[in-house]
Amino acid sequence: MIVLNSKAQLTVDVIAKVAERKITIANATKLLNKSRRTIERYLQRYRSQGLQSVVHGNKGWEPVNKTPDRLKQHVQSLIREKYYDLNLLHLAEILETHEHILVKRETLRKWAHDIHHVKRAKRRRSRVHKRRERMEAPGLMLQMDGSTHRWFGDKKSCLIAMIDDANSDIHAEFFPSETTEGCMKVMRSVVEKYGVFKTLYVDRAGIFGGPKRCNFSQMQRACEELGIEIIFASSPQGKGRIERAFDTLQDRLIPELRLNNITDMTGANSYLQHVFIPQFWRKNLVVK
Repeated sequence: MIVLNSKAQLTVDVIAKVAERKITIANATKLLNKSRRTIERYLQRYRSQGLQSVVHGNKGWEPVNKTPDRLKQHVQSLIREKYYDLNLLHLAEILETHEHILVKRETLRKWAHDIHHVKRAKRRRSRVHKRRERMEAPGLMLQMDGSTHRWFGDKKSCLIAMIDDANSDIHAEFFPSETTEGCMKVMRSVVEKYGVFKTLYVDRAGIFGGPKRCNFSQMQRACEELGIEIIFASSPQGKGRIERAFDTLQDRLIPELRLNNITDMTGANSYLQHVFIPQFWRKNLVVK
């Protein structure tokens, strides 16, 4: 079946009437707003090659590579029922790797908009702060913080993370709550793997402050013995890299834990260490 848009259909109808001598070429030029030479060329094509030759090339025709409606409906169904908490970039990646569906990003954006399922990034109202330049080399400064959130299952847990200021390399682990012991465990894993770093940058009101933290003197003593200097950020913006890292982790990691039916801390830590960080973080991300 041949499908033409209204403009192309008018062209075909007029040229057919010219061929049947029902209207003149002069009238055809007025109806189609074309030159006499163009009308004569259309007429010659019509007589020698038929209907399909009247409209040049693919103009006015449904494109051969048009995405089938059934694919659009299938993807929209997946978005509603399975991938409802993924951002567009994440969604495109998951569709390709998990469903073997490759869709252009703009097409995917339109399909998601059509069903009002576009995950938008959180926008924080704050003053514009000039971002501090990165350290020149890994190991010069690591930022540390904890994020208590409903990462998996029904209960909240705390993800304690350290991120290298130079290259955004991240080290993280889930704990029941935010404690100095948890911080020391994460720091110990970094030292054992990469050696002693120079500076630890933390929020005074965060990990090392408040009634829920204890044994801070033990943490300080460990840092002193290793020659690690502790610097306290005067504001959350000071440790912006770790804050933005948590935004990305909440945006990406939470949906992946859900999709993999991970609801316990052991499973979450295993997925974080063996899948998420090596397969996504270290290959794709540098936190600004």
